[in-house]
Amino acid sequence: MEINESAQKHGVSDEDVLHAIDQLLVECEIGDDDPPRRWLVLGPNRAGLMLELIVLVFDDGAEMVIHAMPMRSKYEELLPGGE
Repeated sequence: MEINESAQKHGVSDEDVLHAIDQLLVECEIGDDDPPRRWLVLGPNRAGLMLELIVLVFDDGAEMVIHAMPMRSKYEELLPGGE
């Protein structure tokens, strides 16, 4: 999993990004079907705080995180038990 420099804009460490991916609670495709495909991933960092990530998935199967930040409240409804 490649982590693009743009994913570090909000100060989320690579370790926390990888932890959120390993422990993801929500994964949903966003955007259109044109490559690369975009996925929204919601998962906890190593301290248990929720992160929102955007992951690009390329035709060859390579994946790149391009966005990582603390999860915004607008995504709470997507979490298990969310309203």
